[in-house]
Amino acid sequence: MTTVQVSEKTLQLLKKLKEEMQAKSNDDVIMALISERKKIPKTMFGSNQKLTPFSHKDEGEFHEL
Repeated sequence: MTTVQVSEKTLQLLKKLKEEMQAKSNDDVIMALISERKKIPKTMFGSNQKLTPFSHKDEGEFHEL
């Protein structure tokens, strides 16, 4: 954990956003704002278009010892 210093006005806005978003913490609000700004997907599943789905053969090879 760390401490971040913000102005009183910023803190008030952060608290208001936290309520609106029904977020658990200020950190959750900040991360949501960063993700929105940077267009970071909530999940990276399917993000590499060059990969093909695993076949049953592939799955078996990965489980071999």
